[in-house]
Amino acid sequence: MATTMPEIVVAKEEVVFATRAPRSLWSDARRRLMKNKASVAALIFIALLIVIAVIAPLIAPHNPVEIFPGQTYRQAAWIQVPNRAEASGTWQYPLGTDAIGRDVLSRLLFGTRTSLVIGFVPMVLTILLGTLIGLVSGFFGGWLDAFLMRFAEIVYSFPSFLFFIIVMAALKDTPIGKFWNGFLILFGALSLVGWVSVARLVRGQVLSLKEKEFIEAARAIGVRQHNILLKHLLPNSLGPIIISAAFIVPGAIIAEAVLSYLGIGLRPATDFNAPFPVSWGNMILDGKSAITAQPWLMIAPALAIALITLAFTFIGDGLRDALDPREAN
Repeated sequence: MATTMPEIVVAKEEVVFATRAPRSLWSDARRRLMKNKASVAALIFIALLIVIAVIAPLIAPHNPVEIFPGQTYRQAAWIQVPNRAEASGTWQYPLGTDAIGRDVLSRLLFGTRTSLVIGFVPMVLTILLGTLIGLVSGFFGGWLDAFLMRFAEIVYSFPSFLFFIIVMAALKDTPIGKFWNGFLILFGALSLVGWVSVARLVRGQVLSLKEKEFIEAARAIGVRQHNILLKHLLPNSLGPIIISAAFIVPGAIIAEAVLSYLGIGLRPATDFNAPFPVSWGNMILDGKSAITAQPWLMIAPALAIALITLAFTFIGDGLRDALDPREAN
């Protein structure tokens, strides 16, 4: 009698793993940056300064170039001078007045606009010039690389502040120096020296990237050189470029303040409708001779420059940590 083996049925269980869409490099960097409390606070502070710069005409108590006769060297509002009512503070001028009776707070608020423009415009010019030269030099190599890097070394060997002083002093009274109260010549002076460090950084990135497999694959399938530069090498070099940009801005603001303190910076405006009537550097120059008579004439812009420099330093440090591929998720 034949026996039949019992049929064994094994149920297959479906195992479902919870998955999530992989994060991109930039979303991962943003997440790490948002965990850095100092960087977040600095970003909020810079955003607040940008808002102040935009709405300065609406929130400033007075026009920054308006002169109030008989109100010279008034103290800050909370300071009262015994037996000298004309020098005691009043909330009409919260931070006091300067040597010719202009409101210090109004000048400080409008100076925010000027200093941010001085920081961001040279930064953009410096990044564009340095990135272009670095990309071309690192990608093509050969005699072009040698020429560009030797030229960069010549520019780098010249002391930057000495270059600023020479250019500003030599061209300040020329038509190009008077154009737009000296902004054009200042932008040019800051950009012509600052591009070197950016170019060398980008060149190093390109040299390390152009031998990678994805670049070799792009060459193998016939991608044109300009597409390799703009669509492969440049996007993969943006991290260090962004970090450099964050540190360029405070350097430009400090450079303008030093030049103005030496008397060769931007020209103070006298037009009531001037968009950039004063800079923090101009205010420090005015406060130099009045440190005892009206200390807030120097303290206020010096404190503003210190805070904006510290804020961009925190942002640069946060970006450096956030864009570091070795950081743990």
